[in-house]
Amino acid sequence: MSLASLSQAGRSPELPQAIELADAAGSAELILQQWLRVLPGQRYVAQAQWRGRSVLAKLLVGSRAARHFQRERDGAHLLAELGLPTPQLLVDGLCEGEGGWLLFEYLDGAESLWDAWRAVENQLLLSADQQAILADALVSIAQMHAKGLWQADLHLDNLLRHNGQLFVIDGGGVQVEVAGQPLSRGKVLENLGMFFAQLPVELTPLIEELLVHYLLTNGEHALPLEALLKEVEKVRKWRLRDYLRKIARDCSLFAASIGAFGLRVVRRESQDELLPLLNNLDLLTEQGHIYKTGGAATVAQVQVQGHPLVVKRYNIKGFTHWLKRFWRPSRAWHSWVEGNRLQLLGIVTPQPLAVVEQRWCWLRGRAYLITEYCSGQDIIARFNNCHDGSPPETELLALDRLFAALLRERISHGDFKGHNLFWDEGLARWSLIDLDAMQQHRSARSFARAYARDRARFLRNWPADSALHQLLNQRIPLTPVVGSAD
Repeated sequence: MSLASLSQAGRSPELPQAIELADAAGSAELILQQWLRVLPGQRYVAQAQWRGRSVLAKLLVGSRAARHFQRERDGAHLLAELGLPTPQLLVDGLCEGEGGWLLFEYLDGAESLWDAWRAVENQLLLSADQQAILADALVSIAQMHAKGLWQADLHLDNLLRHNGQLFVIDGGGVQVEVAGQPLSRGKVLENLGMFFAQLPVELTPLIEELLVHYLLTNGEHALPLEALLKEVEKVRKWRLRDYLRKIARDCSLFAASIGAFGLRVVRRESQDELLPLLNNLDLLTEQGHIYKTGGAATVAQVQVQGHPLVVKRYNIKGFTHWLKRFWRPSRAWHSWVEGNRLQLLGIVTPQPLAVVEQRWCWLRGRAYLITEYCSGQDIIARFNNCHDGSPPETELLALDRLFAALLRERISHGDFKGHNLFWDEGLARWSLIDLDAMQQHRSARSFARAYARDRARFLRNWPADSALHQLLNQRIPLTPVVGSAD
């Protein structure tokens, strides 16, 4: 394979592949062994072999290859020249009309801080393990800022832990203000805002405590907490808008096919596994374990390669019903959007895997939503023996956490019956299902009305004179007060 041919190779070029590259010692074959990241037609990152050693290869192709190559090389050189730990750049080159390549030392056994965080994210908030990971990240960020550098695409995946040392990677995102001089306060606040915005929202009250790790390494500026929190909030809003755009188009996270005669969006990492189900949706849904059938929706559990999933099919009951539905987004699409919204906001719901709409000249018909299966008990079953007593405190605290998140994000469920709230044993948190009527409100007044209905519907799951009803009524926050200006 030639370097230029990669630009036409799609998302999953066959491996192993050999590409002829040159360095000061002459030409040699780069043997690509495992793809680590692929941006079709632009960037291919792989573990590879070069002259008998393992390397990380970044191959840049397409019309912008020269510009991206220059950024990657400049960033890698800046990190190395200013003494920041980063994998050594071994070989680089640019061939006009074909593309560029950068070969770095491969840190065998390295773990990104993002992988480390995922292993501990469900521990108690700011546990010792969590604090150690965030402290390492903040020290590394502070070291960059002290040398005048910052990562424009700052996230935990760009920090690798290897043999007890933290390495900065992705030179393409490294930018410089004045090399060797501390970064200005405005840039510091902006970059830290990006970092903290990617952490769970519940950590926001602890940002001041976490900031100590940064300031002990780089105390050049006083960092006003209020200004930092404004940056965090600004980035969070941007991230949500950006993510909700991605769920409706073909990108690295989602495979999308949208047109006049159908819509199908699939989480890319699940695409191969789901293909047999997607090609036989009606048959496999009806052969599955049916929870609900007939009427407006059919809900079934199906098995895909031994993996239980849930398919919710939104039916068209007749011509009159079709007239009400064809012109607006399907309930499957609404649930797809809201499920992805909840996941980004850190509110537990079964992972949405795919959405399908049948269309004819853009007019919508039957639609389908496929999600992970939630195997836990719903809250009615979970609290069945607690009508005259108190449920486990862990489960009550998880309920407090859920309602606090809904209030913080101004989200109403719309059908808050107990059968739509399941206990996730692995996460020790409550998981929301049936998101057809879910809404994130812009207006405080409309949210207050919707929240009041949700709260009342939730409490009606238990008799008003039961001890459990009275306990929950005391714990669950009241409807927020809305001022005349709202």
